[in-house]
Formats: sequence, structure tokens, C-alpha cells
Amino acid sequence: MIIKWEPWKMIALGGSMMLVSVILPLLMVLQLLRSTFFLNFLAYGLSVAGLILGFIGMVSMVKIKRIEKKYKDEYEDRYN
Repeated sequence: MIIKWEPWKMIALGGSMMLVSVILPLLMVLQLLRSTFFLNFLAYGLSVAGLILGFIGMVSMVKIKRIEKKYKDEYEDRYN
């Protein structure tokens, strides 16, 4: 399945997932949430998934910018 989101949306979602994965263990350490295996694995999974999704968003953004620059340079070379 190919994700058809804009890169900034993927980066924002990945960042928010990583933020939640930091907040959950903090709340567990402060004993505001009970530490369970489910919450521990959820925090870990959100951290990994957020990192991967943010990285994919950054790679997509770089790819799009390189393609735009390539075609802009080709257009300028051809018609100037």
C-alpha cells in the first residue's frame, strides 16, 4: 500500500506519535498511569512507527524537491 499523503503531514504525524511515546512513559514514571505491558508496548510501537513515518516523510520531501529542481534546471537550460 502506497501512502499518498503530503510529506509534511507524514512528518507531523510521526512527530506527534513520538511525542505521545515520550509522554506515556513519563506519566507511568510519575505514577499517573499504571504501567502495563500493553501501555509499554504501545509507547514503544508508537516511537518506532513515528520514527519510520517521519523518516519516510523527510525522504519524500527531499525526493520531491530534487525532482522540482531537476526539471526547473532543464527548463532554464533549454529556453534561456
